[in-house]
Amino acid sequence: MRILIIDGQGGRLGARLAEGIRGACPGADITAVGTSSAATSAMLKTGCVDHAATGENAVIVQCRQAGLIVGPIGIAMADALLGEVSPAMANAVASSPARRVLIPMNLCDTYIAGVTQGTTAILEDAIASISRLCGEGHDRA
Repeated sequence: MRILIIDGQGGRLGARLAEGIRGACPGADITAVGTSSAATSAMLKTGCVDHAATGENAVIVQCRQAGLIVGPIGIAMADALLGEVSPAMANAVASSPARRVLIPMNLCDTYIAGVTQGTTAILEDAIASISRLCGEGHDRA
């Protein structure tokens, strides 16, 4: 399965996702795309990604090729992550034929109702969902 991790800011969430996904889906082809070079660098440093890129065009191109897109919920919202997510990026994520596992984060002036779990519990749930999707053998790309 082709898994695309998109993250911004410092890339801490993306790095944690890369590590968790590599453990849960060892055969997956993992691409990390940062909205900033700092985010891309953090995800690369894990040693868990197969490919990496940075920026708007990389997000747009990789969303067309992914079978699964993973990242903070802000990647599907224009101007999220303190403005790092452009409208074109958000549209690419939202309109991709890939499945999506979006991590709810109450940051950057966004409040997501019902999010009461801590980040660790949310990430564990996301990795479990991704592991199930990898096991189903659904690959749209």
